[in-house]
Amino acid sequence: MIKVHHLRIGRSIFTVWLLEELGAAYDLQVYLRDPASFRAPPELKNIHPLGKSPVIEDDGQVIAESGAITSYLLEKFDTAHVLHPSRSDLKTWATFTQWLHYPEGSVFLPLLIKMLLLRNSTQPHAALETFSGAEIKLHLDFINQQLADKPFILGEHFSGADIGITYVISLAKRISVLNDYPQLQAYLQRNLSRPAFKRAIERAVE
Repeated sequence: MIKVHHLRIGRSIFTVWLLEELGAAYDLQVYLRDPASFRAPPELKNIHPLGKSPVIEDDGQVIAESGAITSYLLEKFDTAHVLHPSRSDLKTWATFTQWLHYPEGSVFLPLLIKMLLLRNSTQPHAALETFSGAEIKLHLDFINQQLADKPFILGEHFSGADIGITYVISLAKRISVLNDYPQLQAYLQRNLSRPAFKRAIERAVE
C-alpha cells in the first residue's frame, strides 16, 4: 500500500487529493510544522534526506517531488487513462506533461518570493518585489488565457495536471494576487468543490 508522508499546511494535500481521485488505498503519516520556524519537523529527514513533503513510499521505493509522485501514481493506478493521456498519443502526452511540471517548474518561485516578502514586510526589497510582481502577472495571465474557453487546463475534462495548477492558484489567492482574475477564482472553486478534494481534506486536515 502507498504510504504518504503528509506535512500539514503544505502542498502534500494535493498528493492526497490525487490518491482520492484515483480511488487508491493509502496510509497517511501526518507531520506538523515547527510552530516557531514553520519548517518541517526533523523526523521527515528519516524518510528522505531533504526532509520535505510530499514523499511517498511504495514497495520499498521512496519517491519525492510532487511532479514525479503524480507521474508515478498516474502510471500505476490510472490504467484507463482517465486523468492522463496515454504515451501512445505523444503530442497530447507532451502537452499534459508540460502542464504537469509547469506549476513548480515556473510558477511557484515568484509566488514563494511574494509570500516571504509579505511575512517580512518591515524590510522591503524593491528588486524582489519588482521581479515577483512581474512574474506573477505573467503566469496568471498565461493560465487565464489557457482557461479562456475551457473549464479545465486541458479542455473539457479534469486531469492530473489540474491538481498542480490548482495548487499554485490557491497559493495566489492566499497571498491576495488573484483579485483581478475572476475566471481563475471560478476555476479554483470548481476544483476545490470536487468530492475527492473534500475527502482529502476530511482525512488529511480536519
